[in-house]
Amino acid sequence: MKELNRRAFLRIAGVSMGAAALYQFAPRLAFGQAVSNSMREANGEAPAPFRFAQLSDAHVGFNGPPDPLGTRAFEHAVELLNAAAQPPELVLFTGDLTHDAENRDEHANRMRKFKEIAGRLKTSKLYFVPGEHDAGLDGGQLYREFFGESSGSFDYRGVHFVGLDNVSRAKPEVGPERRAWLAKDLARFPQTAPIVVFTHRPLFDLKPEWEWFTSDGPEVMKVLAPFENVTVLYGHIHRRDLHTEGTATHYAARSMIFSFPDPQVAKAKKPMPFDHGDPFKNLGLRMIDETARGQIAVNDVELNVREFAGRSGIQQIIKAGVLG
Repeated sequence: MKELNRRAFLRIAGVSMGAAALYQFAPRLAFGQAVSNSMREANGEAPAPFRFAQLSDAHVGFNGPPDPLGTRAFEHAVELLNAAAQPPELVLFTGDLTHDAENRDEHANRMRKFKEIAGRLKTSKLYFVPGEHDAGLDGGQLYREFFGESSGSFDYRGVHFVGLDNVSRAKPEVGPERRAWLAKDLARFPQTAPIVVFTHRPLFDLKPEWEWFTSDGPEVMKVLAPFENVTVLYGHIHRRDLHTEGTATHYAARSMIFSFPDPQVAKAKKPMPFDHGDPFKNLGLRMIDETARGQIAVNDVELNVREFAGRSGIQQIIKAGVLG
């Protein structure tokens, strides 16, 4: 693969994993001995190859038009990751783990169901940030009971990961306290450090009239601006998207429940209709690979029915009652 400079942290690459819509990331981190040494000094570990995955918008508890599959796409994505020749070492979930419910007990049950399905993943490292459906109604109280703090950071194999809550203030924003925390969190790193931010809403104005934005996203990006290798992973828009601004590259993940149309074409924000002939159309996940040479590649493979639950063809799925 083509060599990347320090300002080009991500590139697109194609890989087919068979039965799912899959994004595959792989970071190019080995920019030189100086960067390797600085990262070792900052977090005690130099960059090294690894694989991780991102899933988003499972909306556990949602079942009906425009999608009657319920949790089946989510469960299928878990099966796909577990069957991969190289399973991910860690998995990031970028919000809307559940569909909200005004009844607290019902919402709690949906969170338990989400944790049960996610717990099937053959990885010991799971990280979460909330979506507005998880934390919008109660300021994230129930979410924190099930998943812990809604923002946080960690280091893994020379990469610094930041989970950023931009939904629990009852409006689409990170807030001054979390922005201050972010600046403090990043203070120990050199400008060349590879930074991966995972959040729910886009940190730029993708489609404000559709609520596809974060009100203080520009302020957040100012905090990240000094760093040369920033990747932002987000969900919320239920479709894939790539946006590059300054030294940051923003990737939106597909959802696990239904998709939204292209905002450049569609006049209204309406979920795409369910396709009985292709029930997983436009649904998927993202895998992230980091090669020995430090390269991040992004691959997108759409969920399909050919290998679903070991069956062949949509008719067998319908007969089995999967479509409800």
